[in-house]
Amino acid sequence: MSYRAEYIWIDGTVPVPLMRSKTKIVKDGQEPGIWGFDGSSTNQAPGSNSDCVLRPVFTCPDPIRGGDDILVLCEVLLPDTMKPHKTNTRADLVKVAKKYASHEMWFGMEQEYTLFQEGRPMGWPAEGYYYPAPQGPYYCGVGAIEIAGREVVEAHTDACLAAGLEIAGTNAEVMLGQWEFQIGPLSPVAVADQLWMARYLLYRVAEDFGVNASIAAKPIMGDWNGAGCHTNFSTKEMRESFPAIDKACKSLGEKGKPEEHLAAYGHGFEDRLTGQHETAHWSEYRYGVSDRGASVRIPWQVAKDGFGYAEDRRPNANCDPYLVARVLAHTVCAALEK
Repeated sequence: MSYRAEYIWIDGTVPVPLMRSKTKIVKDGQEPGIWGFDGSSTNQAPGSNSDCVLRPVFTCPDPIRGGDDILVLCEVLLPDTMKPHKTNTRADLVKVAKKYASHEMWFGMEQEYTLFQEGRPMGWPAEGYYYPAPQGPYYCGVGAIEIAGREVVEAHTDACLAAGLEIAGTNAEVMLGQWEFQIGPLSPVAVADQLWMARYLLYRVAEDFGVNASIAAKPIMGDWNGAGCHTNFSTKEMRESFPAIDKACKSLGEKGKPEEHLAAYGHGFEDRLTGQHETAHWSEYRYGVSDRGASVRIPWQVAKDGFGYAEDRRPNANCDPYLVARVLAHTVCAALEK
């Protein structure tokens, strides 16, 4: 009996890539294998030479369709050389992860997103009052006034669990209609693969509810929190001693590093990293214990224990996790080797 394999990839749309997918019917007993697509329709090739290659890199059960059907996350290759396409950011992460494998780096990524319905965040008034009550009661809130979209969140969580993803938790965020889920801790490539897959499931589940899940960095302008992808990171050395954590955090502020990292942290950071709404200004770099207004936060429990991890609060919700994991792994591990 045949089964369905949903091939999923990241396209070449700028400034924020989109996710694409299509279905392949695979005969029972066969692997999904390499496939192709029209790159001229995804901003990845000209019409005169449009073929691109999909190579499976991560598979899991398809919790939407069920049965024997699977989801297949793919990287994009060039057909003539079978080398990574220029939009394939995973390939460079694989190289960096192998280079610094001895440091046993772990990541946990906190994906914030906003649910939109009929052009406005869920729970926001349609007319009359143009805004809900100011921020305050919504973060981890309970109740019909404080929360909107929980049914979407629960369905997405169920889907991630059924797919076998390492989803660590969910919570309502500071703006009404805004939520978060966490993936990890996992190794650099695994956390990025699974975050992309969890995003796919979020979009797919929201689709069934007639809702759009947005990962815009500043979904609503004004006195409202933006949406980030706070990235928790550690190495073997950091999980053993506080001096290693301090050294890692200092390395992120060395000459040229803040600019390099911001360039990899997603579109629209100037709108989100304003120095308000629990962020440091994008033009500065600082780190501190229990400081959610810092660029990088060291949790108070970590400072007390003398070992653990740190949290980079700068990545946007729309970041490419392959890029985030790559620059963090390279900067931190290289510094620890000095």
